[in-house]
Amino acid sequence: MDLKNKHIVVVGLGRSGVSVAKFLVSRECSVTVTDTRGPEELQAVLPELYALGVSIELGRHESGTFEDADLIVLSPGVPHTIGPVARAKAKGVPVIGEIELAYRFLHTPILAITGTNGKSTATELLGEMLRLSGFNVLTGGNLGTPLIEFIDHQNGVDFIVAEISSFQLDTIDRFRPHVSVILNITDDHLERYADFDDYARSKARIFANQESGDVCVINAADPAILAVSGKMPAVKFAFNCTQMVDNRAWIDGQTLWFHTPDDGNQPVDCSDIPLKGRHNLENAAAAGLAALAAGGTMAGINGALKIFQGLHHRVEYVDTRDGVAFVDDSKATNVDAVVRALESFSGPVVLIMGGRDKGGSYERLKSQMARCVKQVIVMGEAAEKIASVVKDTVPVVRAGDMREAVALAAETAVSGDTVLLSPACSSFDMYTSYAHRGDDFVRSIAQLTGR
Repeated sequence: MDLKNKHIVVVGLGRSGVSVAKFLVSRECSVTVTDTRGPEELQAVLPELYALGVSIELGRHESGTFEDADLIVLSPGVPHTIGPVARAKAKGVPVIGEIELAYRFLHTPILAITGTNGKSTATELLGEMLRLSGFNVLTGGNLGTPLIEFIDHQNGVDFIVAEISSFQLDTIDRFRPHVSVILNITDDHLERYADFDDYARSKARIFANQESGDVCVINAADPAILAVSGKMPAVKFAFNCTQMVDNRAWIDGQTLWFHTPDDGNQPVDCSDIPLKGRHNLENAAAAGLAALAAGGTMAGINGALKIFQGLHHRVEYVDTRDGVAFVDDSKATNVDAVVRALESFSGPVVLIMGGRDKGGSYERLKSQMARCVKQVIVMGEAAEKIASVVKDTVPVVRAGDMREAVALAAETAVSGDTVLLSPACSSFDMYTSYAHRGDDFVRSIAQLTGR
């Protein structure tokens, strides 16, 4: 891909947008970055961009800027359907995302993981499985380090393991992972997609360019995945599956089974691994199949499962006060993630929920709430919507902020209970990220306990 002397517009100044701008300058491009936020919100990144000679437009998106570009690189946080992008496309300006741009310059095989929930856990776990199998691996994508930052550091690397979101998949063209993984598809981001089927089609783009020498790992128990993965040239591996394909994995109690044509059935005892819950066994099954597809070993898979502690803000134990455990699941930004979290508890649970609604239905929570939740505390923009759905199933209390929510939960909970932050919503009504929200939960607990 020849970029020299091209005029390229980078839309969105999150981490990937800044990294793209810096990469393009290094390739002797003329670069304009544009963001609807003002300079006061972007003070941390502007000095470096100005020093590189980047043109910067803030507080707006000018259609003329987009239409005059040779190429537009869209950040995942910016919908690919906004007016300036649509008008530029209509005039023939190519529009791609950061992972597509990076792919054009990466020669290292990519193992890409998507799904509504579990992407980050499966990505980190797969990276660890391959490292313990003797490979040199870089891990990033939506998880943290943008793929564009790996271009100049890929020599000697065997694999790049990448978490890929639906927003990133919306702007691919040739992006082709050697191994793709699709964990699950449930209601999410319906504020951005036309409907669930539109969202599912976006997820399915992860294997759209794969060929017969590639592998796609699918969840054979997910009807939405089966609906979009019927015809593909890639070789199918499947988890939650005992017979459908040659390479498969399934869960039997606390044993995770892998089957390959060469080695037959191979058990992994998961009774004492740090990761808990059926959903994490599914993540482990998917990651293990992807590792085997890339040449990983059962020893590497076993070793990673024994030491992997899970992710920050995902069903993460924080503290115990007067016999009450406090657990941070701020990363649960959709209903299915909360359902999976609640499945990990036998009860009783005081559940803190709320944030910015993402368009899904909260009805699916009611059966799990009836089983183990003694009270729900709602906060944020979605508080009233959540309360209206679940109030006939479980008592609901409203809180104005996290500190009040934690205080109310502590008043309700008794020894043996769990206070769980599992919001089912994005954080952007009150916080900059799910991590920011989780950190506030932890601070509120510390203030409560006087630590």
